[in-house]
Amino acid sequence: MRKLFFRENIFEILDYLDEGIHIIDSRGNIVYYNKAAQRLDEIERDKAIGRHILEIYPSLTYETSTLLKVIKTGQPIFNVEQTFVNYKGDKITTINTSLPIKANGKIIGALEISKDITQVKRLSEKIVDLQKELFKGEGRKSNKNKQTAKYTFVDIIGTSEKMLRLKTLALKASLVSSPVLIYGKTGTGKELFVQSIHNASSRKNKPFIAQNCAALPSGLLESILFGTVKGSFTGAEDRPGLFELANGGTLFLDEINSMPLDLQAKLLRVIQDGSIRRVGAVKTIDVDVRIIAAINVSPEEAIEKKQIRRDLYYRLNVITLSLPELKERVEDIPLLVEHFINKFNRTLGRNVKGVSKDVMNSFLKYYWPGNVRELEHVIEGIMTLHDIEEIQLEYLPKPLKETIKKPTNIKPLRETLEETEKNIIYEALKMTDWNITKTSELIGIPRQTLQYKMKKYGLKK
Repeated sequence: MRKLFFRENIFEILDYLDEGIHIIDSRGNIVYYNKAAQRLDEIERDKAIGRHILEIYPSLTYETSTLLKVIKTGQPIFNVEQTFVNYKGDKITTINTSLPIKANGKIIGALEISKDITQVKRLSEKIVDLQKELFKGEGRKSNKNKQTAKYTFVDIIGTSEKMLRLKTLALKASLVSSPVLIYGKTGTGKELFVQSIHNASSRKNKPFIAQNCAALPSGLLESILFGTVKGSFTGAEDRPGLFELANGGTLFLDEINSMPLDLQAKLLRVIQDGSIRRVGAVKTIDVDVRIIAAINVSPEEAIEKKQIRRDLYYRLNVITLSLPELKERVEDIPLLVEHFINKFNRTLGRNVKGVSKDVMNSFLKYYWPGNVRELEHVIEGIMTLHDIEEIQLEYLPKPLKETIKKPTNIKPLRETLEETEKNIIYEALKMTDWNITKTSELIGIPRQTLQYKMKKYGLKK
C-alpha cells in the first residue's frame, strides 16, 4: 500500500488533474506547481519553483493571497473566488481551496487547489470583443515580428519589500497607456521593467521599440524618431520614423535627459497631440504610441542642470518608478547570485553549486557601484575562467577583494559624501530656523534641489 503513495507517484497523479495545484513552504516559496497551474498562469514550471509566490503573482499581496493567508492564520479556506493579473497582464479568476500543511503541530507550508472560471466570467466580454473585431475591417493582419520585448515580471528577481512594491506598481502601470518615467542608476534593471510593462499591457502584441537618446547626434535622432520625406535634406528619402513603426505599441526612450531640449519640445507635442510630422513634411500623421522614458540621474538634478524640460517632465511624470540600487536591497543578493549561477551553468556548461559563506558575506558588504549588472558580470567572469564547483574568495576580481580588505572604519567615498552633505544641510536648516529660501541661499543651491535633498535624507523639522 505504501508504494502507491511514493512522492513520484503522487506528483504524476497531480499532473493529470484539471485543477491547478500550488504548494508553498512556510516562507512563501513555491515548491510544487502542477501542469494545470502551469497552463493556467502561462508560466514555465522551472521558472516558478523556488520563487516567492508574490514574485510570480505581483498583482497579489500578503493580504490578498489566499495561500499566504493560510500560512499566517493556520486556518483552511474553502471555495473562495480570487481574481489576479498574471505576469502577461491577463486577468485570471479562480475558485480556490487553500489548506495548511502541518508537521508536529507546526505550519510548514500550504496547498491550494484552483479551478479556473475565467472563461465563464469573460464570455459576455468576449462576444463584445468579437463584434468589435468584425467591424474593424477585413484588411487586418497579424504581425509575426512584432514581439521584440522578451522580458516579463517573472524575470525580475527579488523579494525585498522595495522590489515587490515596484513590481506591483509596474503591473498597475501596464494596465493603462499613460506615459511612464523610470529613474535608476546604471545596472539597476530599467529595461527589465520597461519590457515587463509592455508585455503585461494591452499593447503586448504590438511593436516594442527601444532607442537610446545618448547614442545618436541630435539631427540624426530627430530623423530616426520622426522620419523623413524625400528632399528634406541632401540624400533624404521617404522613411518612417520610430513613432510610426511603434504605432499601436510602446516606444522606450532611454537616457531621455541626453535628448536636445528643442527635440524634447517636439516629443512633448507628440504626447499631447498624438501626431507627428516627418522632417521636411507639411502634413501630420496620427500615431498611437505609449511612451516610456528612462533617466539615470534624479529628475530634480536633470531639471536643475537643464537636461530635461520642466513641461516634458511634468507630462512624463504621470507614473514614476524609482529603481533602488543593489546596496539598498542587499536581501535580494542571495537570490540574484543563485539566479546568475543557474543561468551561466546553462550557457557555459558549468556545474557550479554555489558560493562559499565568505564570498556571500563579501557580496553582502560590497557597495556594488555597477549594481545588478556588476554582480552578474562578476559571476560570469569567474565561471568563464574557472571550472569549479564552488566560488571561493580567491576567485573574486581584484577591485572586489580590495574593497573587502579595507578596514571596517573606512566607508565608501560616496557614502561619506552623502553623510557630510546631510549634516551640512541639517546645520544650515537649524541656523535659518528651517527657512527653505534662506537655507538654499546660505549653502548655494536652488530651492528645488534643497527640497529634494531634504526628502532624500528624511530631514524634517
